[in-house]
Amino acid sequence: MELLYGTKNEGKILVMQRALEPLGITIKGLCQISAKIPFVAETGNSLLENARLKAKAYYRAFQTPVFSCDTGLYLEGLPEKLQPGAYVRRPLGYEMTDAQMTAYYSGLARKFGDLRAQYHNAVCFYKNEQEIYESENFKLSGEPFLLTSRPHPQSQAGFPLDRISIQLSSGKYYYDLKENAQDEVALDEGFREFFAHALGIVL
Repeated sequence: MELLYGTKNEGKILVMQRALEPLGITIKGLCQISAKIPFVAETGNSLLENARLKAKAYYRAFQTPVFSCDTGLYLEGLPEKLQPGAYVRRPLGYEMTDAQMTAYYSGLARKFGDLRAQYHNAVCFYKNEQEIYESENFKLSGEPFLLTSRPHPQSQAGFPLDRISIQLSSGKYYYDLKENAQDEVALDEGFREFFAHALGIVL
């Protein structure tokens, strides 16, 4: 089974592919679509509303089962006005490059000390016009981690904050752990449960 993931971010596509592979699901992204990609303004008031806006637009454009996600980042000990929330790439009001994001968030950790962080996720899946599944359950969140001011030399396009992410239990950078350990930061097994339910797959 092949599903369209409503993103051009190749890093996110690879993470989701690894998460859903045990279900026999293959993921392709918008970067693999030859047709014109509609622009979708993320004007929702919540992560789920943004995921819903994107999934609906892509389904109607391509008429194929598609899902979209939206992610928020929450940092303990950070003043409310500085919380990125849904604006992980736009905390200052403009779209940051990977390098700018690494510099900005490592700067926060330098100013406030290493920050306990967690990604929260929402997903909307358009199987067809009649079957629409969505969730912002906490089980979709990645595991809590530490955001540090000292970037790791390794990097992956689309996931700039992996360079400054440290596993709480080991105190090690995720890049220094087993291969793809940083997937645990981005999302959890809740995504497998979500798609298993939507597609009638028995875990």
